[in-house]
Amino acid sequence: MRQLIDQEIERLSVLTQKSVEVTLIEPTLTGLGKSIMDATGAVRAYLRDKGIHDYALQGQGPDHKVIVESFLVEEDRLLPSSASLYRPNTKKGDPRIWFTGLGKYAVANDILALLVFERRIYVVNISRLDLAGLIEGSTNIPLKELILEISSRSREAADELLFMLQKIASRGPIPAMLQADTAVGRTLETELGIAINSSRNPDYKGIELKSFRDERKNRKTLFAQVPDWQFSKFKSSGQILDNFGYWREEDFKLYCTVSAIVRNSQGLGLRLDSDLRQLIEHSDRTSIGDFVVWGLDTLHKRLLEKHNETFWIAADSIIIDGNEHFHYRKVEHTKKPVVSQFDILLEQGIITLDHLIKRNANKRVVEKGPLFKIKPNGINLLFPQSQIYDLS
Repeated sequence: MRQLIDQEIERLSVLTQKSVEVTLIEPTLTGLGKSIMDATGAVRAYLRDKGIHDYALQGQGPDHKVIVESFLVEEDRLLPSSASLYRPNTKKGDPRIWFTGLGKYAVANDILALLVFERRIYVVNISRLDLAGLIEGSTNIPLKELILEISSRSREAADELLFMLQKIASRGPIPAMLQADTAVGRTLETELGIAINSSRNPDYKGIELKSFRDERKNRKTLFAQVPDWQFSKFKSSGQILDNFGYWREEDFKLYCTVSAIVRNSQGLGLRLDSDLRQLIEHSDRTSIGDFVVWGLDTLHKRLLEKHNETFWIAADSIIIDGNEHFHYRKVEHTKKPVVSQFDILLEQGIITLDHLIKRNANKRVVEKGPLFKIKPNGINLLFPQSQIYDLS
């Protein structure tokens, strides 16, 4: 696909701001003449993820063609269309897509946004349509109604969660469930009726909750992800602990932060290899050197899984009668991180890694991470413009 011009980027951002997920496709002059377009990897993934069609499971030839109800979006109306999704017998069955009436709707090299809603595909020509003017205008047109309906549905869980948090905040300081760094999150989840578990999935209807003591200005945890042991010199957390751990009272542990900027007291550091698409942890001991790796694509996937939508909840920590209490005050609401920024922030030491490994009394190695964390000033560098809610 060609590079988008500024006007098209602005129009695409209108959809992003309304929480409308799309994929893009560009018809060519040859494709328009033959009524055929390549279903690119991005298009295939989008249709699969939206439950419309999986080309990987489709046979070749006309007998396996799939037809999906579709619409071509114009300024003041929706033109009925149908999408043909198929793999021809020729050219190794390369995935194809076509919309009836597209030859009159678009010209070669227009950029078309495909969006799925209620199992229908809508085609929006962002090269031709003034989306901001049409959606923000006073006239109720089909495009505006469609976008606002999608946006409204995407906010249902967030609005519900925000109302619950406001009710909790109105009660003032709440006694901490336990005395630990994790108490601020555990206490809030209990108040929300969320069971404490070790699931990697978001906490509340697709929304991840990240609570923190506001005055500490600590780094915030993004996600946990073990190394790719298959491609690493060390094959377990136990090996990392055995080589770099230390005794602290009766525990043999490795609790430390690792950065790409400086080595820590254990001589550990991070390095990105953009050619191999890897994050590498290494030691200053020449006998060890590089010892574990993470695939950058794996880290990007975890980031997107965990933080498709996140509430970062700030709480005041208050001591009452010798016990810690939390008054939940503020929420920062973020959506869809910019994954390309993740690598830059790792290189800049704004995103770091924490090891939390120890060998317990029965000699079993326990690893609570590795945790990828971000400094407070990095949130706005990783996520698009967020919304701030005052819970008072």
